[in-house]
Amino acid sequence: MRAGATRAVTGGGAEWITMREACGLLGVAPATLRRWADTGEVRTFTTPGGHRRFSRATLLQMLPAERVARPSLEHLGETPERMARVLRRGVDRADGEAAWVSTLPDEAREALREPGRRIAMALLAYLDAAPAEREAALRAGEEAARSYGTMARGAGATARQTIETFLGHRRPFVRELASTARRRALDAADTTELLESASEAVDRLLLATVEGFDEVEAARP
Repeated sequence: MRAGATRAVTGGGAEWITMREACGLLGVAPATLRRWADTGEVRTFTTPGGHRRFSRATLLQMLPAERVARPSLEHLGETPERMARVLRRGVDRADGEAAWVSTLPDEAREALREPGRRIAMALLAYLDAAPAEREAALRAGEEAARSYGTMARGAGATARQTIETFLGHRRPFVRELASTARRRALDAADTTELLESASEAVDRLLLATVEGFDEVEAARP
């Protein structure tokens, strides 16, 4: 069983997983999963600490029968290569527009772009992954995001500057997803799932960036 999952025995034995794991399995945002739990569409119980746990077996049964997984790049008719070019350009443009980045020496500026590009590639992998592989893609992105936060603080950026630059990376990513949804004429349900799932992923990467920044800040005398 994966780290963080909780196993409980009930009715002959069942595996119960966390909210994060359930979202990764189905490829949906927490808000969507909570809505399904509230309406009884998924089997769940609440721990004494107030955390929801979900029946893995029930969720697996939903995958082939229900339209719950957000569209992959293949479903959207997009090639990974084209999306990679879009994301890399977005990272480079955001860094180029950040005043604090422009003051860095060329070597330091290019070094900072490397984790930014890794973040972009992790988001791309997340978009193109099967449900069971999405969590691994996000964890790779979180590692890159922490490196970005660490390097930004080491380069003298403030917390606000670091977050603003990260959000500059985010904008072309979300903009391209919305544009793709329009071009491919996705229906409202697919578009909502796609954007909610992407937003959840980006939020986690932003938190990892701040964690990396804070680690350097906490180590300073």
